[in-house]
Amino acid sequence: MLRIFTSILLLGSTAAVAQTGTKRNTVNSADTLSEVLISTNAKKYTAGNTSESMRLATPILETPQNIQVVTQDMLKDQQVISMSDGLIRNVSGLVRMEHWGDMYTNITARGSQIQAFRNGFNVVNSYWGPLTEDMSFVERIEFVKGPAGFMLASGDPSGLYNVVTKKPTGINKGEASFTLGSFDLYRGTLDLDGKLSKNGRLLYRLNLAAQNKKSHRANEYNNRYVIAPVLSYQLDDRTKLTLEYNYQLADMSNVGSFYIFSPQNFAVYPVGFTTLPAGTENTRINDHGVYLNLQHEINDDWKITGQVSRFMYNQQGASMWPSVVNPDGTMIRNIGIWDAQSRMSMAQVFVNGEVTTGPVRHRILAGVDMANKSYIADWGQSHDLDSASAPFNPYAPNLGAPATGYPDFDRETPLRERAQASGGLQDQRYTALYVQDELGFFDDVLRLTLAGRFTSLSQFYYIPVPDKANHFTPRVGLSASIDKSTAVYALYDQAFIPQTGILANGGKVQPVTGNNMEVGVKKDWDGGRWNTTLSVYRILKNNELTADPFSAPTSGLSVEMGQKVSEGVEFDLRGTIVRGLNLTANYAYTNSRILKVSEGVTAFKAGDVVPGFARHTANLWLNYKVQRGLLSGFGISAGGTFLGGRETYWDPSPDPSKTIEDYLKIDGGLFWEGNKLRVAVNVFNVLNQYLYSGSYYAWLSAYNWQTEAPRNLRMTVSYRFQ
Repeated sequence: MLRIFTSILLLGSTAAVAQTGTKRNTVNSADTLSEVLISTNAKKYTAGNTSESMRLATPILETPQNIQVVTQDMLKDQQVISMSDGLIRNVSGLVRMEHWGDMYTNITARGSQIQAFRNGFNVVNSYWGPLTEDMSFVERIEFVKGPAGFMLASGDPSGLYNVVTKKPTGINKGEASFTLGSFDLYRGTLDLDGKLSKNGRLLYRLNLAAQNKKSHRANEYNNRYVIAPVLSYQLDDRTKLTLEYNYQLADMSNVGSFYIFSPQNFAVYPVGFTTLPAGTENTRINDHGVYLNLQHEINDDWKITGQVSRFMYNQQGASMWPSVVNPDGTMIRNIGIWDAQSRMSMAQVFVNGEVTTGPVRHRILAGVDMANKSYIADWGQSHDLDSASAPFNPYAPNLGAPATGYPDFDRETPLRERAQASGGLQDQRYTALYVQDELGFFDDVLRLTLAGRFTSLSQFYYIPVPDKANHFTPRVGLSASIDKSTAVYALYDQAFIPQTGILANGGKVQPVTGNNMEVGVKKDWDGGRWNTTLSVYRILKNNELTADPFSAPTSGLSVEMGQKVSEGVEFDLRGTIVRGLNLTANYAYTNSRILKVSEGVTAFKAGDVVPGFARHTANLWLNYKVQRGLLSGFGISAGGTFLGGRETYWDPSPDPSKTIEDYLKIDGGLFWEGNKLRVAVNVFNVLNQYLYSGSYYAWLSAYNWQTEAPRNLRMTVSYRFQ
């Protein structure tokens, strides 16, 4: 039956290609068929190539970079519903230092926060953003470890992740799903895909989602609504135009409520403890993304891609943070306004081509990136919920109306004026040129990559006086095929990150410069059904800003650390080990520390740990489906995450014995899958552990932490139709 179903899809897609008669549609249909065949042959967790938005024409195996892809099948098997919903377990070395609930993802790797991309666009417009993507309109997520000049005009050398949204496939199909879960989770999604014209030139994709979700803490909730339509039109045999729109509405409780504070130690209150009073104002975010993409094949060897995007983000809400934490544990809770507006306009044009000079094959990538980003925020108004004479008592918490009433913020004054007064202005504009030549020698057995990026950038932060910088960053990569399924690589790449801020000593802020040196080996096993990657790296960064530990976070004051180094080893395994058994396993050792301290800085010393990592991260996820017999279609899933030696402090604990405990989370589930219907039940935190992340804040003389949910379950019923 499975072979018949696959054959029908194959014939249907081939017919669509015959109707259009275009090479580009043939390629698209081949890509689609590849996805279908991978799924039907249980080759679910591997990807041989990156998406077109990554710009690379080289297979992942032969690319001199550590690239890991989280596929759609992995997301479904683990019932991941947003970027911040356990997705990072699928890639080695990833942690989340400040969770920010389900508002922002903020992923850290190799000792620093990595850049967030969507469809090849850098969507970072403030330290906190972007709004975490709902998985209803996401096809895959690509993680690039280390500097990536082919994507980054400027950005952290630790890497990036690229969220690839769903596009039309040319096959008339659809899927509807409904999810129920603990803490009043109700979620529905609809994915429609198909043709709008008989000749198959006009295609569409429509994704819809609606979600209501509460929390294991009182008075918290996070509701989401998504609309994501896509249209693509084949203008002629070699030209395709795609128009896409993503809309997310987030309606959630106060975004700082998940932070808990105590002067005693971490995790001293129950897992469901909260300081959020009932009736507190919500936070509401409207997030819009529009993309226009034009692809044209100049000939069989050359292709040019141009795309523009516009991102618009409007937020009205507030965040909780204590004004005072007393030695006896009582505190004065405070709510600060957080109204924000983000606008980003970006454009890219890049060309991919291939030429041969004698025995050398040249794979060319060249392009230009332009961006204009602005972010304004009012965080200058605040209101204490308690008083010195009547503080909040965590041992007898009163979550009713606060003693001093709820805040009444000024929203009559235009946001820009309020942002100007509170120092909430950010602006960034850049133009970057990139050229890369991958030279293939000895019938492409040896590949040498030579590349460079020139960036011209202007930006400001807090004070509207722009800092301007021009910088050239080179890139050299070497990849060699030991055999058809094994490659070794070495990489040297530089990074450039202009910084803005206010130094506590009143000095001038310098840009971050750095480099990455990396070697690794990649291998495809069993015909590509599963693969492994092993890499060793060393990243140097100079002049990185960090918050001044002797000032409150709201002060905006920073210090330059000097020079820091991040070193580590990463191993990733993913794919179909035997028929029906899909596995993801990874391990990373990370060490990030200060090598040199800037003159006049006394807050740090050489050898100090730079926060933002776990020394040891290990993850495992397996999914087994019975292939035949009476139980055919039934399956089991299981996985775990271990974090050891967590160095996620903003400030060191004054008591060395009070550190963040090691982290162990076990999840599991059962499912049944037929040709059209799938039912899955997953249990998260099976051992019902007290799981948290946190830090010590010197300016409050208190520990803070955020708890994860105790044991909880999620059930999804999905139906595919054609």
